[in-house]
Amino acid sequence: MHKWRQHIDHQIGFNQDKNLFYHGIPQAMKFSQSTLQAIRRLDDIPEKDLPLLMDYTTEKVLQGFCRINQYFSFDENDKNDLKEIYRNLHRKITTKTIPLSTIADNHYENLKYWLLKTNPFSQKIYSESDAIVNAVACSEYSAQLQKRTLHLDRIKLSDPILDIGCGKDGNLVKNLREENLEAYGIDRFSDNSPFLKKADWLEFDYGTEKWGTIVSNLGFSNHFVHHHLRNDGAYIEYAKKFMDILRSLKIGGCFCYAPDLPFIEQFLNETNFQITKYGIDNLSFNATIITRLI
Repeated sequence: MHKWRQHIDHQIGFNQDKNLFYHGIPQAMKFSQSTLQAIRRLDDIPEKDLPLLMDYTTEKVLQGFCRINQYFSFDENDKNDLKEIYRNLHRKITTKTIPLSTIADNHYENLKYWLLKTNPFSQKIYSESDAIVNAVACSEYSAQLQKRTLHLDRIKLSDPILDIGCGKDGNLVKNLREENLEAYGIDRFSDNSPFLKKADWLEFDYGTEKWGTIVSNLGFSNHFVHHHLRNDGAYIEYAKKFMDILRSLKIGGCFCYAPDLPFIEQFLNETNFQITKYGIDNLSFNATIITRLI
């Protein structure tokens, strides 16, 4: 299994940053020589291991797309459709009735149309782009940088604490727990652990009056801004989830995030919420701390 995972990682890395939409599909988008060699031994994989490899491939490909553009989003149906693409790829390779070059062309065509279906804005962005695309990626920042950006020293951190979009490693969550605070994190690529949960922030159940502090550094609100500016964006879903997050705060609890969201913050009831903003170095946006009053 380990060796096959290495082959999968190598193949994904071989096509990394290549543009699916560049004049249809560029010739460079193909199986690597290492993959072609591994394909000859594909029948050696035990049947019981195939589902695990399909899961692994699907997850790695999703991470690859989100590394290129952090605004790509995929629900469970999208993930199942992607997994079926790879099941279909495996079937075509193992039947050995179609040339591998044709199988590769068809496979990347299927990936392109899957991306068009799941994230239609991708065609607008990448159809006129070069063969190699520039990543719109997100970084997993250090705990100290996140604390400074969000001005967490301005408030008394009340637990339990939830970090929305905590990153795979949950740097801030781990730091807060080292300070004996009850902190948890959610992220679509987190490894499930007692305090980090793999979850989509639009689908996560935040509860009611549950959290003392909720934080999100260049995560939830950053994507909210992106969808607010897009004609086809999921801005209504984000607005509803924003209010769900506020309702999940305990009385006196805080939601701390950056960038700020003036287009929705202006409609909050001043009796229910207190809004405080802080500048962030020389950046054009602010950090916001919303305190629930009642």
